[in-house]
Amino acid sequence: MNCRHCGKILQHQFLDLGFAPPSNAYLNPADLHAPELYFPLKLYVCDDCWLVQTEDYARSDELFTEDYAYFSSTSSGWVQHAADYCSMISDRLDLNEASFVIEVASNDGYLLRNFVEAGVPCLGIEPTDSTADAAEQLNIPVLREFFGQSVAGRLVSENKQADLILGNNVYAHVPDINDFTKGLKTALKPGGTVTLEFPHLLNLIQLNQFDTVYHEHYSYLSLYSVQRIFKRAGLVVYDVEQLPTHGGSLRVYGCHAEAGFEVCAGVHALLAAELAAGMRDLDVYLGFQPKADRVKDDLLSFLIEQKRSGKTVAAYGAAAKGNTLLNYAGVKPDLMQFVCDAAAAKQSKFMPGSHIPILAPEAMGNRRPDFVVILPWNISEEVMRSNAFVRDWGGQFVTAVPELKVQ
Repeated sequence: MNCRHCGKILQHQFLDLGFAPPSNAYLNPADLHAPELYFPLKLYVCDDCWLVQTEDYARSDELFTEDYAYFSSTSSGWVQHAADYCSMISDRLDLNEASFVIEVASNDGYLLRNFVEAGVPCLGIEPTDSTADAAEQLNIPVLREFFGQSVAGRLVSENKQADLILGNNVYAHVPDINDFTKGLKTALKPGGTVTLEFPHLLNLIQLNQFDTVYHEHYSYLSLYSVQRIFKRAGLVVYDVEQLPTHGGSLRVYGCHAEAGFEVCAGVHALLAAELAAGMRDLDVYLGFQPKADRVKDDLLSFLIEQKRSGKTVAAYGAAAKGNTLLNYAGVKPDLMQFVCDAAAAKQSKFMPGSHIPILAPEAMGNRRPDFVVILPWNISEEVMRSNAFVRDWGGQFVTAVPELKVQ
């Protein structure tokens, strides 16, 4: 296998999580009686450009199907994050009714609806029908395709270059990251800005966030790698912000190399911080596997202990990261009876691989489990607030990453 960016042969394995089904391939009851598709879930690191990437197996059209079940609007915190971003970037770039905004992977319209309400013309690009349908109900125009150089060229021919192109948690999801980045350059006006948000590889390593690894994430990104990928495409990272979202993310600001934007001091500072943390030191990557194994072992030990004690364990949040953790640990319904999730599209389905039933949030109060494992640990405070009633019967909340914690 070659590096998806620089083409160098990959020789160094970063993480091996065995075999797992696609993390968002939720099952209907009828699916439980049919074979389930599994792919190897391994990461490799390139010792030239330091891009971390999954092994080549799953294709994007096998992962992002028409009934893809991730709806951004189910998290109130994420919806607020999007609203705050729209307000900030509109002021910073002076966006108005004469501007044009493109969001790549616009999902259910959770973000672009803010631009629609403000009268800023926009376009969502979203290949999954279930979420695109939801966005169109909010009067958001949606192009139902995977974004890349070809789509960008068509937008240019239709006079639809953008003042702002944004992508939140999509950059890691694209199999051809070079083509995607060239598309950004093509579709961007000469003085325009690109902003991309993605989980920071530094946090994955330092905070043991191995459950953020799944097939839909083809790449795991440092600022150093993104800067190199941008440069090859003719773009420059001119600013960066560190965000608390998804366990610690970066928001990079990009422009055309020829635009001459001044590169902010924060870019140089973060590159230096990554270097100091060993992000270009092979030993840092090769020593990560035992950290993931410890989380898996501790969770399994806890669940087995509760089963032997006659205690019941449920989970909240049928999140992709939860599926990575449960499948790597081999958890089944005998150890975790059910998962509650607010997304109607997931309810009455089953978690891929583990086959744990997904129920509406009301089931938590009806069944009164002794422990509730919060699978999307990045929104654990939000989950504990909205489910505080669990404590009324002595229930406790549990998170497994970065280490097992009962509270």
